[in-house]
Amino acid sequence: MHVSVKSRLRVAGVFTFVLLACVTQQARADIKSDTDHPSYFFEAEPHFVISPFHGGGVGAGFEGTFNVANQGFIHRVNDSVGVGFGADWTNNDHWLLSGAMQWNFWLSDKWSVFGNPGIGIRLLDDNVNFWPTFGAGGRFHFTPNVTLTMRVGFPVTAVGVSFLL
Repeated sequence: MHVSVKSRLRVAGVFTFVLLACVTQQARADIKSDTDHPSYFFEAEPHFVISPFHGGGVGAGFEGTFNVANQGFIHRVNDSVGVGFGADWTNNDHWLLSGAMQWNFWLSDKWSVFGNPGIGIRLLDDNVNFWPTFGAGGRFHFTPNVTLTMRVGFPVTAVGVSFLL
C-alpha cells in the first residue's frame, strides 16, 4: 500500500484545521491557565496503527507516557511535559519501538493537543534500524481522564483511547 506524500499532507492539514476550529473563547482562556488540566502521573494508550512507511502495514500498539512536568516549558500557558515509550506491531511482522518526549497543550475541558519528538527502533527478522520519530496529535476528552487520541507522524499514525491515571 503506497500513500503519496501529498495525500499524507492533506490528511494532516484537515486534522489540524479541525483541531483549530474547535478552539473556542473558553479554550483560549483555559490555555492561559498554567495547570488547569487533569492531574495524572501516567497516560496509558492502547491504539490501532497504520504504518505507511517501511513496507506499510496495519496493526495495534501501546503508548505509555509518564507526566514529568505538570507545568511545561512556557510560563502562563497550560502545558505539560511527559516522557514515554511505545511498541507497535504491524501485520507484516514489523515491531516498531519508540521513546519520546511529549509536549501537551490543554486547550479546553474537551480538547488537548501534543507533539512528540523521539527515537525509534524497527525490528524485522535479524535487522535492527534506528531513526528519529516525530508526531503530532489531539485528544477529545470524554471525561477528564478518558480520551479519544488521534496521532499523525512518522513512522505510524494511530487512533486509540487514552487513560490518564
